[in-house]
Amino acid sequence: MLTHPIPPVFDEQSRVLILGSFPSVKSREIQFFYGHPQNRFWRVLPALFGETAGETPAQKTAFLLRHNIALWDVIASCEIEGSADSSIANAVPNDLSRILETARITQIFTNGKTADRLYRRHLLAATGIEAVCLPSTSPANAAWTVERLLSAWQAVADALV
Repeated sequence: MLTHPIPPVFDEQSRVLILGSFPSVKSREIQFFYGHPQNRFWRVLPALFGETAGETPAQKTAFLLRHNIALWDVIASCEIEGSADSSIANAVPNDLSRILETARITQIFTNGKTADRLYRRHLLAATGIEAVCLPSTSPANAAWTVERLLSAWQAVADALV
C-alpha cells in the first residue's frame, strides 16, 4: 500500500480544483505533480494562459496559485503497479475538506477517466460538487494530441473568467 507523498497546492484565492488519480513513479520521486517528462500537463495548462510554468516545483506552484488553481489527487493511498492507473486497487480517498473550507472552489475538474471514476465513487457525495472530466494528459492517452488537449482543457481557463 502506497501513501500519497505530495501535499495539495491551494490557497484562499483558489477557485478551480484539478484532481488527478495518484502520483506516478516519477512524480513520487521528485515529490511533485506530473513529474514524468512525457506527461503533457505542464505544457497544456500554462499554454492556456500564454505562459510557461517554470521548471521547479516552486515555480509551478506559483503559476498555479497566480491563476487561482488548486491541484491535488483523488487518492490518499492505494495499491498500484508502477504508474498504471488501471492497476489501482484498494483506493482510499483524500479528504478534500481543508481545500474546500479554505478556498472558494467553484469548479472541480478531473484529469482523466480514472480520476473521474474514483472522484464520483469516493468524493462526490462528500463535496456535492459535480466534476468535469477532462481528457488525461498522460502519455498513455496518446490518441489526444496537445492541440486536442488544449481545446478540451480550455474549460479550465473559461471557469476562471
